[in-house]
Amino acid sequence: MGLCAWLKYGKFGDNLGDATLDPNLTAPTIVLFDLDGTLVHHVNPRVLQTLEFLDDCSHRAARLVARFRLMRRQCVAAPHKSPKLLVHRAIHRVRRKSVEEMLVPCETLRSVLERLRANGVLLAVVSNGLGRGYGHDVLEAFDLKKYFSACVFREDVGRGKPWPDSILAALAGLGRDVRARDVIWYVGDQRKDIDAAMAAAASLARPIVPIALGPRAALRAVDGDCPNLQIAWSAHELERVTADLFEVPEESTVLAPYPVVSA
Repeated sequence: MGLCAWLKYGKFGDNLGDATLDPNLTAPTIVLFDLDGTLVHHVNPRVLQTLEFLDDCSHRAARLVARFRLMRRQCVAAPHKSPKLLVHRAIHRVRRKSVEEMLVPCETLRSVLERLRANGVLLAVVSNGLGRGYGHDVLEAFDLKKYFSACVFREDVGRGKPWPDSILAALAGLGRDVRARDVIWYVGDQRKDIDAAMAAAASLARPIVPIALGPRAALRAVDGDCPNLQIAWSAHELERVTADLFEVPEESTVLAPYPVVSA
């Protein structure tokens, strides 16, 4: 069976658009979100593809260097020197359009953010993009910053996703310690997002539920080594599931004991 056929008829159900999020998921208390391709979308999708390609190349180069720096790999949370990020900075220096011209926010996920925040869920952004000159501008331009207790961008950590550093930094920056009873989700649209969530879970020795948003991240399930992976084929599916998780039962509605009679 080919990969496309497997996606259509295999593990994910009879139709590509079928829901694959577990209906019995426990409501989260902490949710971390990727930025590009998740909370915001590029007007020209090729731009995002190029950025992801360059980021992946940067990661591969870093892995080659890391093979000769074993101590750095073993000290994820240790103090680090600010990475130079020459490719990332060069991209944003030649950018001539404002973020409003380049991007559009995902309004469906804005509804998800509203619902989560209203229910006391702690939220954070974890992005491989630069914060200065890009990420922070995006959050401000689309009025997204107000939702998040922590925002971690590429220059804030020594290693970006798929390393766990940025997720660990976001959890450390929420304003309170992570508790034993916390249920943590990470939502992203790329394979590296799923890998980062799994690596962070291994580092913390506690579960983190990776939510694959869309087909690119969903392909991570092909490897079969992430049984905790949840797949939302669209933002609308994620919105429906979160609405179900935080729905107020009808029986909990308090009615007035006596009818109100107008004078």
